[in-house]
Amino acid sequence: MQPLPSAFDSVSFPHGPAMPNRFMLAPLTNQQSHDDGTLSDDEIHWLSMRAQGGFGITMTAAAHVQSVGQGFAGQLGIFSDVHLPGLARMAEALNATTTVSYAQLHHAGNRAPTDVTGAQPVCPSDDPDTGARALTLPEVHDVRHAFVAAAMRAERAGFHGVELHGAHGYLLCQFLSSDINRRTDEYGGSLENRSRLIFEIVDGIRTACGPDFALAVRLSPERFGMRTSEIVQVYERLVATGQVDLIDMSLWDVNRMTDEPGFDDRTLMEIFASIPRGDVRLGVAGKIHTPADVQRVVEHGVDIAVLGRVAILHHDYPQRMHDDAGFEPRRAPVSREVLLSEGVSPTFVEYLAGTFRFVAA
Repeated sequence: MQPLPSAFDSVSFPHGPAMPNRFMLAPLTNQQSHDDGTLSDDEIHWLSMRAQGGFGITMTAAAHVQSVGQGFAGQLGIFSDVHLPGLARMAEALNATTTVSYAQLHHAGNRAPTDVTGAQPVCPSDDPDTGARALTLPEVHDVRHAFVAAAMRAERAGFHGVELHGAHGYLLCQFLSSDINRRTDEYGGSLENRSRLIFEIVDGIRTACGPDFALAVRLSPERFGMRTSEIVQVYERLVATGQVDLIDMSLWDVNRMTDEPGFDDRTLMEIFASIPRGDVRLGVAGKIHTPADVQRVVEHGVDIAVLGRVAILHHDYPQRMHDDAGFEPRRAPVSREVLLSEGVSPTFVEYLAGTFRFVAA
C-alpha cells in the first residue's frame, strides 16, 4: 500500500529547483510598493518573513508588465529596468532561505484605474462599462513582448521563476472571455484564438529564458466570463505544451461545485486534479485554512496548497503545522497589533481594513 502523501513532501518541476514542501504563498495584493513601482523595504520584510516561515514557494504580489496595466496604487512594477535593483534585493532575500522564489506577472487591462495610471485603460475590445478601449493588433503584440521582457527581467534579478496572471478578470483573463473579447482577428472568436496570447507568451518566455527558469500560469474557472469547460481545455493544452511547470488554479473555494453542467457533481478541485498532467504540478487556492484543509487538498491529488488569507495571519504557517499537531490557525478579524507582528506593514493593514473584514474594530 502506498503511503498517504504529506504536506511536507518535496515537489519537483521540469524546470527550476524543487520546493521543499507543498505550501505556496498566494500572490497577495498589498499596496506596499512605491508609486513608481519600485520595491519597498516593507514589501521585502513581508515576503521574507513568509520565506523564513517555511513556505515552499514564495510569490510576489502581482507585478505589472506595462505602466498602463497597473491595477492598484502601490503596486510592484516589473516593466522597466528601473525596477531591477529592488527586484534583485527581493530575489536575494528570498533565495537566502529554502523557498523557491516566483514573481507574478500581471496586466490589469480594463481594471486599471485611470486615476492611478493617468491613461485610458485598454482591453481586448472596447468596453463602455469601464471606459476601456480596444487594443490594436500591434498593441497586442506589445503586450506579448512586455510579458516576455518582464520574465527576462525577473530571471536577471535572480528569481527562480514567474507566474502569468491569467485569472480574476485581468487582461489575460479578459482575452479568454467570450463576453469581453469580441475581436475578429486571430485573438478573438474561438477559444483557440482567445487563448492565443497566453500560449504565445508561454512560448516566448520558454524561448527567451533559461532551461532552469520555472514558468507557472494562474487560471480561474468561474466568474469574469470564464467557463469551466473552456478552462479545462486551456489547462489540458498548457500541459500538452511541455513548457509549463505549474498551473495555479484560483478556485475561491476548493470544495465548491461548478454550476456548469457535465461535471458529475465533482468539486472544482476534483475536476482539475483528475486531469492527467504528467510532470506539470497543480496548485489550488480557495478557503484552505486549517491543517486538515491542507491535508485534504493533498490527499485529493493536488500537488500544492496555495495559502492566502491564513498566510497573512501566520507568516510561519508551514513551520507551525510541522511542529505542532494541534496547531489551530487564527481567523480574521484580528487586531492591528497581531498583523503588524506578522510582518504586515501599516499600509497593508489599512488596505485589509478597508477592503476585507480582516481587522478588528
